[in-house]
Amino acid sequence: MSFARTLFRFTLPYRRPLLITVISMVLLVGVQLFAPWFIRALIAAVRSGETEALSSGLITRLALFALAIYAARAGLEFLRSYMAHVAGWGVVADVRVAIYRHVQRLSLHYYEDKQTGQLMSRMVNDSDLLEKLIAHAVPDVLVNVLTLVGVSAMLLTMNAQLTLLTLVPIPLIVLAMRGFAKYVRPAFRERQAELGELNAILQDNLSGIREIKTFTRERTESERIGVRIENYKRSLLHALRLLATFEPFVHFASALGIVVVIYFGGRLALGGALPIEDLVAFFLYLELFYQPVRHLSHAWEAIQEALAGAERVSELLLEEPEIVDMPGAHDYRSRARGEIQFENVSFSYLTDRPILRNIDLDVPAGSVVALVGPTGVGKSTLASLVPRFYDVNEGRILMDGHDIRELTLESLRRQISIVLQDVFLFHGTVRQNILFGRPGASEPEMREAARVANAVEFIDKLPEGYDTVIGERGVKLSGGQKQRLAIARAILKDAPVLILDEATSSVDTETELLIQQALERLMTGRTTLMIAHRLSTIRNADQIVVLQDERIAELGSHDELMALDGIYRHLNLVQSRLDDEEPAAEQRLDWGSAARPLAVSV
Repeated sequence: MSFARTLFRFTLPYRRPLLITVISMVLLVGVQLFAPWFIRALIAAVRSGETEALSSGLITRLALFALAIYAARAGLEFLRSYMAHVAGWGVVADVRVAIYRHVQRLSLHYYEDKQTGQLMSRMVNDSDLLEKLIAHAVPDVLVNVLTLVGVSAMLLTMNAQLTLLTLVPIPLIVLAMRGFAKYVRPAFRERQAELGELNAILQDNLSGIREIKTFTRERTESERIGVRIENYKRSLLHALRLLATFEPFVHFASALGIVVVIYFGGRLALGGALPIEDLVAFFLYLELFYQPVRHLSHAWEAIQEALAGAERVSELLLEEPEIVDMPGAHDYRSRARGEIQFENVSFSYLTDRPILRNIDLDVPAGSVVALVGPTGVGKSTLASLVPRFYDVNEGRILMDGHDIRELTLESLRRQISIVLQDVFLFHGTVRQNILFGRPGASEPEMREAARVANAVEFIDKLPEGYDTVIGERGVKLSGGQKQRLAIARAILKDAPVLILDEATSSVDTETELLIQQALERLMTGRTTLMIAHRLSTIRNADQIVVLQDERIAELGSHDELMALDGIYRHLNLVQSRLDDEEPAAEQRLDWGSAARPLAVSV
């Protein structure tokens, strides 16, 4: 099974603690087998009629031997428990690191239909079950199996016929365990899936708590969460119902063995065929025999639960990324000039409908190219092809004459900075978020990046300046402030290629001016692909690319496109009318609007 191979790979670094665990378990089983032997020897000594002095000495030796054995058992139990946990939690930690590294390698396609809460559930909840498997279930199974073998050997030496009779219930228990595994593991998988769904919706709702309050959706969302909680409870109770059926059956089957010994062993003892001390020892060993049988039911339960989690973890680890380094890919060892060429590029997502078709475009090094077009026409997609967030279906993209698929992903993306409309900031300080662009940068370099991004003024007003914690996704900052921190982050990275995806939208006019000034400084000397929401931000671009119907409809400078009297000129006329009708801060264009057929969004 793939998940078993995956799990085994993670246990290899913990061979030593696992070996110590196994050795301590074997010794522990041997120690436990001595206890009934003491009682048997004691009864035999009492019945033998030997001298009082001899019997007293034997009893003293038995008591001291028993003390030593029980002290050894305590030490072995500590070793077994602690070393098993060292291995178990070590494997869990390594699995979580491996999952995180793996999900970072997965392509953006993978995340488009996945919820963050689901991935977190697999990383935390499902991997957590591996500790139960390694530190509890597997050791318990091994101890119980060894105990069964050892006790069976002891019983056979006392009375083989009676021993065979006590084994009659074992086939029933084995059949029950097989049926249990068939039905319980799917039940636990369902439980883990429902837990993942619950985590996913909780993560969404806690992230969107502002929207929930804004639209007064508290009651509706509470009901939705309640449904998920109820589904999880239902799946959990279904699994527990199966457990509640299995465990009593195992206890009943093991009790049948005791009934057999009472009946047949009593008759043998009465007939003198079985010494009384052997009968007593037989009962004591029988308890040791059926105790692991009963414990096996608990261990089997833990194994099924853990394997359900291991399967879900394995499924995630076996997910292959679509965008990987090609065989023979080489590093971009020097700083790129930034010349980009699109040669007959076509692209579509998972559907057959193409987003881009036969795109040919030359972007000279150091130039500014603006992408214009309606929502969904492929502006952001075209820009996302450059850092290989997606790979082209046809054609190729060159950077400084190199096919970007022949470059390693890491070295390619080191050459590119991106500033998006929807800025993502991490929960941490202002300093940490700026330094995310280049963690090794010095304090003066970090402060200079903030100055160039027009961010110093608002940073200095924060309670703790650069050490102010800005909250999850920068919730304590305004949209314009977050945008300027994102620009500072890009400035600090100092990459030769820059992608700006509507980086000045959704802010007021004064803030837009500050951002625009910062962007102009950032663009200096860099190859820039700009997706702009307002025409005023792209008029000075070296080239303006108008995308429509999956292709480049128009291409040229602002003056050249205005002279064409085509799509771009009509776009400017609509912009001018809106300038007269609406405040500048509220200007937005809507390409394809039924109310204003000529209005476009850029």
